[in-house]
Amino acid sequence: MKNKFGLVMIGLMLTTSLAIADEGMWQPHQLPLIKQQLLDRGLNINPETLSTLTEFPMNAVISLGGCTASFVSSQGLAVTNHHCAYGSIQYNSTKDNNLINKGFISESFEGELPAAPGSRIYVTEELTDVTALIMANLNDNLSGEARYKMIEQRQKSLVAACEKSPGYRCSTYSYHGGLSYYLIKQLEIRDVRLVYAPPSNIGKFGGDTDNWMWPRHTGDWSFYRAYVNPKGQPADFSKKNVPYQPKSHLQVSAKGLNDGDFVMVAGYPGRTNRYRIADEVSNQFEWVYPTAKRYREESMEIIKRVAPKGSAANVKYLSTLAGLANYAKNYGSMIASYQKGDMLTRKLTLEAQLKRWINSDSTRQKQYSQSIEQLADLVKDDRQHQIRELIFGYMNRSAMMSVAQKLYRLAQEKTKPDAERELGYQVRDMTRFAQGIKRISKRYDAQVDREIVTHFMKYYLAMAKTERVSAFDRFYHIKANTEMPALTGRLKAMYQQTRLGDESKRMAWLTASVEQFQSSDDPFIKYAVAMYDTQMAQEKEDKERAGLFQKVRPNYMAALIAYKKSLGQAVYADANSSLRVTYGNVKGYSPKDGLYATPFTTLEGKLDKYIAGDEEFDITVAERQAIVDKTYGRYYNKGIGSVPLNFLSTVDTTGGNSGSPTLNAKAQLVGLLFDGVYESIISDWDFDPKISRSIHLDSRYMLWIMEHVSGADNLLQEMDIVDE
Repeated sequence: MKNKFGLVMIGLMLTTSLAIADEGMWQPHQLPLIKQQLLDRGLNINPETLSTLTEFPMNAVISLGGCTASFVSSQGLAVTNHHCAYGSIQYNSTKDNNLINKGFISESFEGELPAAPGSRIYVTEELTDVTALIMANLNDNLSGEARYKMIEQRQKSLVAACEKSPGYRCSTYSYHGGLSYYLIKQLEIRDVRLVYAPPSNIGKFGGDTDNWMWPRHTGDWSFYRAYVNPKGQPADFSKKNVPYQPKSHLQVSAKGLNDGDFVMVAGYPGRTNRYRIADEVSNQFEWVYPTAKRYREESMEIIKRVAPKGSAANVKYLSTLAGLANYAKNYGSMIASYQKGDMLTRKLTLEAQLKRWINSDSTRQKQYSQSIEQLADLVKDDRQHQIRELIFGYMNRSAMMSVAQKLYRLAQEKTKPDAERELGYQVRDMTRFAQGIKRISKRYDAQVDREIVTHFMKYYLAMAKTERVSAFDRFYHIKANTEMPALTGRLKAMYQQTRLGDESKRMAWLTASVEQFQSSDDPFIKYAVAMYDTQMAQEKEDKERAGLFQKVRPNYMAALIAYKKSLGQAVYADANSSLRVTYGNVKGYSPKDGLYATPFTTLEGKLDKYIAGDEEFDITVAERQAIVDKTYGRYYNKGIGSVPLNFLSTVDTTGGNSGSPTLNAKAQLVGLLFDGVYESIISDWDFDPKISRSIHLDSRYMLWIMEHVSGADNLLQEMDIVDE
């Protein structure tokens, strides 16, 4: 087993140098292999330094656990997207002091605000190949569940050993569908504070209308600061804590870029699916995305109806609404691109070619053919579980249903040795777990929660009886003739009687025993207890399927890599939330016949969109006056005749890259990645160099606002701003 995977990885490394266009999100240790390409495209620093996580500039790039950020001062100041800090801005907002609308600037360390509970800054320090340790002696005769548990246990052991160093968070990541594994060690900074956030008419200018669209005029940035204890170690929030001093930080460019300039993005892209087989593609685009889009839009309609603008409940759900709208539009573009394109046809063609290549050689046939067939069978079987899982997934967005189940699961897991607990319920997870339970207070309204559950109950009732869950039916007294009014009354009573909406009472359950849960009269706790055995049985089935996928997908990827290598083509790993680097150039594109989108937008372009009093397109008096007066300062660009606001590039990015620093040829920060164009959203599944474009905030607009509109002089003085 070890030799086979070693040969595959050698083959992968050899093919890496054959990459074409700007496709691919590269692991830092791969960059020396594409050294010449980077230099040819315009990089002015040694590519070898990019592969070392503990050296500049990679040690300035940090993860927020869902978004990316970067250090821009020696005092732990970190810049990210406004939408990445949105939860913290919302957390510190009230109906009478809405920081989302008016923005926030702290003029001193003392005035900085605690970020939302659970906020983290992760600094990656080590990356170790642990493939041999995880894959050693895995018997092909193991059941799927046994295989899953064996891999999981080995991952837990590696993580536990890594986390013996205090203040660190360690994780294992699989690449190429489980063909290789890496252990990543990150410093976990727990005291994160909000320093600066522009008002929504800058940070979210264009709103849902402009989301994923070009031309764009959005000032999508905010600042956090990382704090540690006086000894320089990660610690919980305390007034005694001091700003973290990173090993390096990025200079911020006031000179910026021009059309055609080299750029690269370093960050933590979430997930891509470019190596899924045709059956997975058709199912996702023809059923999952359309259904999920509809469910998200319906959830938004409920929230807006029950929590209208101006209400206290509306403030609590602003972040939720932003997330729902973002992905609803994302899914819509995915579906439209899929219907117009030929991705499925190309997938089917590739699979046919791969099978012919395998079958043309007896050795390859013996090595690969069985796993190809097994993968196709697993994908077909997996569809049967998705309808019910999707309905329950949206129903469990209810704070009360989900928190009760999590708390009871915690009580059950605490009866086991820590190493045997489910991931997310180990001792290492308890601080974040508790903060998540606490954070509900700022994001929960009983009426909104109840209306959402009631809505998705209707879908559940419409399911075939054979697909329904017997424990769920028993708890809600659902029979063949049960109609919604009965369920509505039952839910109303549950929300009236529960005490989980009270933060102090909810937090008290963190230390409760299994017996205390089982004797509780709280209706949502009773629901969690009633559903537990079914939940565990379903989890057992899920692990069996996951283990089978862990067996066959790596062999499929090994076959694909070998086939592509025979054609002289590279196969980079799908994104998986680990640190990646992608490169390209500033460049426009043609979204449709007869049109060309230029790569920069300007202050005047934003002013053209201005609609007084409009939630999405309003502009403050100060910014409008500065544009009209052409108060450009040092940020003027002669080529476009204004201050650049946003720009396009060819870099290959996806969700999770939000907030990633965009670097020029000298590794200076020239912008922040925050979006992609509508036509290229499908690049999570299929990369097209003609239309795949990323949208970036231009650093010149950020600095211009801070200097000429916001008056954030203290932060401008703190950063290293360069003009060359």
